[in-house]
Amino acid sequence: MNDTAKQETTMAMKNAVIYARVSSEQQREAQTIGSQTAAVQEFARKEGYVITQELIFEDEGYSGSTLVRPGLERVRDLAAEGHIDTVLVYSPDRLSRKYAYQVLLMEEFAHNGVDVVFVNAPSAHTPEEQLLVQFQGMIAEYERAQIAERSRRGKRYRARSGVVNVLSGAPYGYRYVKKNDGTAAYYEVVESEADVVKMIYDLYSTGRMSMGAITRLLNDREIPTRKGISQWERSTVWAILRNPAYIGKACFGKTKQTTRRKVTRKLRLCGGHSPRSSSSIETPRAEWIEIAVPALISEEIYALAKEKLVENKRFASRQTKEPTLLQGMLVCRKCGYAYYRTSTRTSLKKIYYYRCLGSDDYRYPNGRKCDSLPIRQDYLDDLVWKQVLTLLENPTLVEVEIERRIEAAKNSVGTKHKRTTLEKETVRTQHAIQRLLDAYQENLLGIDDLRNRVGVLRKREKSLQSQLHSLEMAEAQEQLYFRIMHSMQNFLSSLDAKAQNLTMPEKQQIVRSLVKEVQIEGEKIRIIHSIPLKNKLSSTNTTEATAGYRLCLGTDKLCFGEYIPSLCT
Repeated sequence: MNDTAKQETTMAMKNAVIYARVSSEQQREAQTIGSQTAAVQEFARKEGYVITQELIFEDEGYSGSTLVRPGLERVRDLAAEGHIDTVLVYSPDRLSRKYAYQVLLMEEFAHNGVDVVFVNAPSAHTPEEQLLVQFQGMIAEYERAQIAERSRRGKRYRARSGVVNVLSGAPYGYRYVKKNDGTAAYYEVVESEADVVKMIYDLYSTGRMSMGAITRLLNDREIPTRKGISQWERSTVWAILRNPAYIGKACFGKTKQTTRRKVTRKLRLCGGHSPRSSSSIETPRAEWIEIAVPALISEEIYALAKEKLVENKRFASRQTKEPTLLQGMLVCRKCGYAYYRTSTRTSLKKIYYYRCLGSDDYRYPNGRKCDSLPIRQDYLDDLVWKQVLTLLENPTLVEVEIERRIEAAKNSVGTKHKRTTLEKETVRTQHAIQRLLDAYQENLLGIDDLRNRVGVLRKREKSLQSQLHSLEMAEAQEQLYFRIMHSMQNFLSSLDAKAQNLTMPEKQQIVRSLVKEVQIEGEKIRIIHSIPLKNKLSSTNTTEATAGYRLCLGTDKLCFGEYIPSLCT
C-alpha cells in the first residue's frame, strides 16, 4: 500500500469516544458505571473501534435531568472541535433522562458530523427504528418522573403514619434503630449525647451564652461530636437549637428541592459547575409532618431558645446599623471569603476597617486561613467612588475600551489559528475526495469502496464547514454584543448630573449598578464592572431591561487602581 492509500485509510478511520453515567451514590458504590464502560468497550472491540483510556468519559453521581456534567461537556467540546466521529453510549437514558435533552444532544452531534451509537438500543437507520429510539427516551423520562412521584407520595404517607425511616437519619442525641421482624424502626436515646443537648439548651436559653461561646466551651472540654473526628462548629449548635425533634416532634418535609437560582461565590471559585442542578430551601412550618420520638428537653426550654434565636437575629451586632458604600461587594482573591466591616478606637476617634473573614483566628479550629490585612473603610470607599465618578463624567473611557476589545476580537491569534486550521483541514479533505474519484475513474477502486470512503470524507467536510460557519457566527455575535454596550452612554449621562450630592443609599444603588464586585489581593484591587443595558436585539419597538453585561471578559480584566499605596494598615 502506497503512502497516499495509507493516508486515505487513516482518514477513513473513525475516532470514537465512550460516555457513561450513573446518578446516585448507591450506583457509584455498586460500580455500575464500571459495568457500563466494560459493556461499551466490549461492543467497541467487536465493531472494530480502537479506544484508549483517555477517550473514556464518565460522570459519576450526576443526574440525567441536567446537561451540566463535566464528562458530557468534554465530549461535546471534542465534537464541536471536530476531533471525534462517533460517541458510544450504553443506552439513551445514560445520555439523558429527558427526551428533549436527548433530541438536543443528538441534533448537536449530528450538526457536528458525529454519530451516536447506543449499545443497548435498536439501531436507528430507518424511520421506524428512529421512532422506537425516541419512544425509549420518552419512556425513560416518564419512568423517572413516575418513580420520583411515587417515592414522594409514599414517604409522605409513611410520615403521616409515624414511621421514622422516612427521615434522613437520627440527629445528635439519638441512634437510629432499623426495623426488624418484630418492631418498626425507631429513635433510641444516646444518654451521653442527650446530656450534651440539654447542656446546650440550658447554656443558651437560661445561661445567656452565645452560640460562639458554647462552641468554644464544647471544644475546650473535648466533647466528641457525632463522628468523633471533627470539632464543634457554630452551624452545628445552631441546627441543634432549631431542631423540634428534641421536644419529641421530629419533622418530615422541612426542606424541598428547587432549581438552583444563582451561582454562589463558593461555586464560582470552583469553576461554576456543580454535580447538582438543584438546591434546598426551607418549606413553611405548616407543611411539616410531625413524627413522635422521645423528647430530650421541655417545650418551655425549646420556646425560650427559639425566642432568643429570633431576638439575636434582630439585635445581633453583625446587623448593619450604618450602611457602607461597598457593603457585600468585597471579596478576597487569596481565600475567596468576603470582607466585613469592623472598627477600633483611638484616643481621638473611632476608625472603621474592612476585614477578611478568612483572616480571623477565632473563626477556625486550625487558625486563620488568610493573611490579608484590614483596609481602611474611608480610603477604599473614596477610591471606588472616585472611579465611579470618573466613569460618569467621561463615558468615552468605556467606549474606547469597547472599541479596543472589538479590534482584539477581530485580530485574536487563537481565532485566526483555529480558522486557518479548519480551512486547511477542509482543503485536505476535498483533495482526498478528488483523489478517490480519480482512482475510481482509473478503475483502481470499486464503487462500494468509493461510496464508503467518500461518505466518511463528505461527513468530515460537512463538519469542518459547520465549524467554520459557527466560528464566523461567534465572531459576528461578539461584535454585536460589544456594539450593544454603546447604549450605556445614555445610562451614564442620566446619572452624571446628580452624582455629586447623594445620600449613602443612593450612592450604594449607583455603585451596585456599575460595579459587580471588588476583589482585593494585598495592596492590589480589581474592580469588575457591570452596566445595565436595554435589550436592542428585539425586532419590536419595545425595550426590556436585561441583566448587566460584564466588561471583564475572560482573563482580560478592565481594572482601576491596580496598585494602591498605603491601602492596608
